[in-house]
Amino acid sequence: MRRLTRVVPAPADLDVDVAGVSEGSDIELELRLESVVDGVLVTGTARASVTGECVRCLAPLERTLETAFQELYAYSPDDAGEDDLLLEGELLDLEPVLRDAVVLALPLQPVCKEDCPGLCPECGARLAADPEHQHDVVDPRWAALMGLRQQADRNEKEES
Repeated sequence: MRRLTRVVPAPADLDVDVAGVSEGSDIELELRLESVVDGVLVTGTARASVTGECVRCLAPLERTLETAFQELYAYSPDDAGEDDLLLEGELLDLEPVLRDAVVLALPLQPVCKEDCPGLCPECGARLAADPEHQHDVVDPRWAALMGLRQQADRNEKEES
């Protein structure tokens, strides 16, 4: 059994639509390699900086992501199943395992705060910056009645 700690550059495409790990940024790996009957069992954690934007208010955000993974690398094709990974001599390719672990751990709906109010649907203003923000919106179905009311108010003023 061996324990290893490595810092590696992030491969491309470690992202989803709204968040991801930038290509080339540092990923910290803590690995435990164990020789077992069928191959080498790799157990580890990956830590990386995730950047993206809040899905409610579009504010930029940055988080630290930590995810665990485990994979068995078979010694030979005879020992491997259909989906198992193989050792290449004394080397093992962690990129597919790392990609699966990181992408599955990325938030699909990241928010800057759990109670983020988002954007105003009328004008797009950030509601967190102005909690009292509002618009006087008249339902178009009632607009004709509003016009009649305004006309009645004007007639009342003229009569008095």
